[in-house]
Amino acid sequence: MDALSETLRVVRLVGAIFINGKFTAPWCYDSPHADIAAPVLEPGAERVVIFHLITEGECFIEMAGQQPVHVTAGDVVVFPQGDAHRMSSQPHLPPAKPISLEVLLQRRPRQLNSGGGGATTRMVCGYLACEARLAKLLLAGLPSMLHVNVRGSNAGTWLEASVRYALAEARSPRPGGAGVLSKLAEVLFIEVLRLYMSERDDGRTGWLAGVNDRLVGAALAQLHKRPANAWTVEELARAVGASRSVLAERFQQLVGSSPMQYLTQWRMLLAANLLRNSNSSLMNIAEGVGYQTDTAFIRAFRREFGAPPATWRRTQSRREQVM
Repeated sequence: MDALSETLRVVRLVGAIFINGKFTAPWCYDSPHADIAAPVLEPGAERVVIFHLITEGECFIEMAGQQPVHVTAGDVVVFPQGDAHRMSSQPHLPPAKPISLEVLLQRRPRQLNSGGGGATTRMVCGYLACEARLAKLLLAGLPSMLHVNVRGSNAGTWLEASVRYALAEARSPRPGGAGVLSKLAEVLFIEVLRLYMSERDDGRTGWLAGVNDRLVGAALAQLHKRPANAWTVEELARAVGASRSVLAERFQQLVGSSPMQYLTQWRMLLAANLLRNSNSSLMNIAEGVGYQTDTAFIRAFRREFGAPPATWRRTQSRREQVM
């Protein structure tokens, strides 16, 4: 299994589509920073990523200090850091009077119709909530606005049709519509990441760039496949057919850490997943992620999460009961 698939298997993403919008020109709306929206969208989430799928027409997206970006039907726009942005039928329009998020989201997905009666733009707005450490790993190196067109891929065409079907189902009396939309939001986000990775750009850095790199991607796959192995940089370099110095330099350049630092981070993510979702003992979890003693494991976990694993597990359990 490749590193991206393995990471998405282990970590928890929570997705939702919360607006099905029809806008007629002229129109303009401000979207606040995700930190402001997160308590309403997904209470307790450490990080919220906002996205918009344009299903008909066109519009412009403006962010502070940047030129307006023109998007058209089939485009998905993702804001990895949750930046505030403005969407409009043409640049530099004044925004409409804001609607409180609590009112806007009383029903999900909210059918929103607005504008001056001109050319129509339809879009679906959603979000992905994830852990801060996953966001730091997965979204590192991404631009403030990630923009791809899904209509060029078979998966994207299927996703668009599925989203339209699920939105119709969400308004029907049949149960399960919201659950389908949630899963589609997650799949759409993953497909955007895959399409972004497929675009050739040798200047990119970050974890996704590392996964996409022949050498670093192979090293990441080895670390994800055998996290409990007593890896050294020398052994990892042999496994991927490179010299120690070349691998270490390339890994640091793309991922932003050394291979062994990254291995520790990945082990801690695995351990946190097991602590949250299983009843395994600390010793079994420690051995499963590559630590020979629970003392060494506890020390490493405390450095990463700020609390011993047993305390962290109890805190997570209480949080789950409240949510």
